[in-house]
Amino acid sequence: MLGQDVREVALAAGHEPTALSRAELDIANAGLVQTAVASSRPEVVINCAAWTNVDGAEGDYDRALAVNGPGAGNVARAAADAGAWTIHVSSDYVFDGTKRQPYVESDQVGPVSGYGRSKLAGEIAVALAAPDRHTIVRTSWLFGAYGPCFPTTILKLGGERDTLSVVDDQVGCPTFTGHLARALVGLAGAERPGVLHVAAAGECSWFQFAREIVEQGGEQCEVSPCTTDEFPRPAPRPAYSVLRSERGAPELPHWRQGLAEYFAVRAQVAA
Repeated sequence: MLGQDVREVALAAGHEPTALSRAELDIANAGLVQTAVASSRPEVVINCAAWTNVDGAEGDYDRALAVNGPGAGNVARAAADAGAWTIHVSSDYVFDGTKRQPYVESDQVGPVSGYGRSKLAGEIAVALAAPDRHTIVRTSWLFGAYGPCFPTTILKLGGERDTLSVVDDQVGCPTFTGHLARALVGLAGAERPGVLHVAAAGECSWFQFAREIVEQGGEQCEVSPCTTDEFPRPAPRPAYSVLRSERGAPELPHWRQGLAEYFAVRAQVAA
C-alpha cells in the first residue's frame, strides 16, 4: 500500500527507484537484503516493509518481530554499508495512549501491544545499525488505495449492512499513504537524523472516521459509536495516539482531504 505510493511519487519526482515486493525480498533474511541493496547502489533506502497485522502480532509475535525488529535493522545495516541513508517507517503504537494531547518526538515510548513492541524494536535496530545515517518516521492509522485498509473494510461492510458499530474511544490521525509518500520522498536527501512525527492534520476516533467514509462514499448504512470494551480485540490499542512534531517535520494535509484523495485514486484504479 505505502510502498506503491512511494514508488509512484519517486518516479514522478524524477528519481529512479528500485521497488521490491515482499515476494522479491524478505527483509528478515539479512543476506538477501545485503545483496539486494548493494546491487541497487542506492542513495536513499525507504523501508516500507512491515508486519502490519496488529491483532495477528499477539498470536504470532516472533514472526512479527522478525520483520518489524531485526528485519528493519537488516535494511538499515545494508543501506549504511552501501553508503545510503535509511528512512524507516514506524508507528504511533509505540506509545501507550495515556496522554490527552499530541505525542511529540521526545515523549516517552511505552507500547501496549506486541505489534507496538515489535515496531519499537525496529526503531532501536535501525538506530544501532545506521547510527548517523537514519531517519525514523512515525506515522498513524495509514490508509491507501493499493491495499486492504480501514476505509476499504468500512465500504465493504457498509454495502452489506444497514448499521455499523465502530469504537469511539480510540483517537488518532488517519493518514493517507499518498500524502505520506510525498513526505518520505521529500525527506530523501534531506539527511534529517533521528525521529520525526509525520501524520495527517486533525484528529478523530475510528467512529468519526467511519462516519466520514460512509458519507464521502455515498453509503446508506447508519454508523453508531461503541466502546472498546464493547468491541474487544486480541491486541490492546492506545486510546489516544495523535502525533505532532516539535522538530519541524513535514506537515501533511487534513485527514478529510486525505480521504477525499483516497476516493479519487480508488476510482482511477477501478476504472
